[in-house]
Amino acid sequence: MIQSQPTVVSAPGKVLVAGGYLVLDPAYSGIVVSASPRFYTVVQGFSSLGEPVIQVRSPQFRDAVWSYSVKLQPAVVVEASSQNSSTNKFVKLALQSTISLACQVRGTDAVSEILARGLDIVIVGDNDFYSQRAQLESKGLPRSVQSLSQIRPFCPQGVPLSEVHKTGMGSSAALITSLVSSLLLHFGVIPTSAFDDHDNEHRHLTHNVSQFVHCLAQGKVGSGFDVSAAVFGSHIYTRFDPAVLKDLMSEETVHASQSLLNILSPSNKAWNHRVQPFSLPPLTRLMLADVDAGSDTPSLVGKVLQWRKENSVKAEALWNEIDQQNQSLAKALLQLTDLHSRDPENYSRALKYISSLQPLQWTADPSLSREETDVAETFYRVHQVTEAIRQKMREMGNLAGVPIEPREQTALLDECISQAGVIGGGVPGAGGYDAIWLLVCAPEDRNPDPWPFEKIDYFWMNYQPVQVSPLSAVESKGKGLRLEELNEVKGLKEAIGAD
Repeated sequence: MIQSQPTVVSAPGKVLVAGGYLVLDPAYSGIVVSASPRFYTVVQGFSSLGEPVIQVRSPQFRDAVWSYSVKLQPAVVVEASSQNSSTNKFVKLALQSTISLACQVRGTDAVSEILARGLDIVIVGDNDFYSQRAQLESKGLPRSVQSLSQIRPFCPQGVPLSEVHKTGMGSSAALITSLVSSLLLHFGVIPTSAFDDHDNEHRHLTHNVSQFVHCLAQGKVGSGFDVSAAVFGSHIYTRFDPAVLKDLMSEETVHASQSLLNILSPSNKAWNHRVQPFSLPPLTRLMLADVDAGSDTPSLVGKVLQWRKENSVKAEALWNEIDQQNQSLAKALLQLTDLHSRDPENYSRALKYISSLQPLQWTADPSLSREETDVAETFYRVHQVTEAIRQKMREMGNLAGVPIEPREQTALLDECISQAGVIGGGVPGAGGYDAIWLLVCAPEDRNPDPWPFEKIDYFWMNYQPVQVSPLSAVESKGKGLRLEELNEVKGLKEAIGAD
């Protein structure tokens, strides 16, 4: 019988709109936007016969139930509860690490008391994390954002987890972050106040633990921007020094280490990542699309880094050029937010004006006031910079021999960005064939024309050279990690099988 008072924590997905590849180097930064799709972890006490177990379920997939037993003495060991049980590396390492940390913070007796009742853990992700093409086809619906709203929340994928088609929204980072933070909260390592504001030591502890678990599960220390977005929301990200985790990067050390808390503590100055506040400008909308040909991100990254190593002088010059453009983009986007805060009326009028025109026409009307012209010119600067970034990223792809922005994506993006009210776009993260992002105007008053968002949605639906499937994602305003109420998240109670 599942007990009451569940712990529910969610974490958002991400889009790296600038900083692909560069974000791997702490000398450079990236613009990471947290997206509205979220992973939810629900943790409840679980009374069962016999030995207490931790049961983990992912009901969106076939055969996605894992059972674990836990020993706390002489060291924390999490194992599949029977020889016939399957395991999940991400889940197992998250359990191992957070329970080990909980024992160091709360003491073994307190953790043992919670575990004695057993735990039922359910993890589900919003539909945008996975391709919904099959669902739309089965319902005879066109590929549009409106159609996506007719698919039930947390829709079952009908396949094992290993076979699902992901959309590149950072599902593993959001999953790990929601799971780790819900466990830290459930074991009393962090209080509920950890979720009250953007910058506190408990949230930073959750970040460090989530980064560690994600790196350990993937077998390498990545850039960490995806976990950082899951914890903090949209921001300008500069990575941490990978050396901070070098003593923990084996499963054996997690079993034995008594220094887990010392290394992962936010008071450890070796955690030198930087998180600078950022959000997309008011009255704009992020648009994302899943494109029908996937790419292997680790393969792309490996080849680009090898090219950089072998051509250090040329690569460094190109990376510095891209970095300057990335910084210009961040500055212009933040300037738009400032212009809105100082003069929302002129900002709104200027945005409505440019939303019905192609970018080349935005600054051509002499009847605009000086204030409106400032807004239009800044939006045009964003457009120019995003195009310059695309050009430099294509150049890097050509030099490294990898398809960062393949010809098919270039043709699609060029047509999208030529549409009225489209500010800019590109291929997110490492690029490849699998996704594009756009930033479009979203005026408060759309008369007499339809929104640019609606025009692009229709354009994608009818685009022939490749199949483009929109996502319903927008920028998340929830600032990363969020404490949730089970009954207030649409479809969550039904998805986890709660009464």
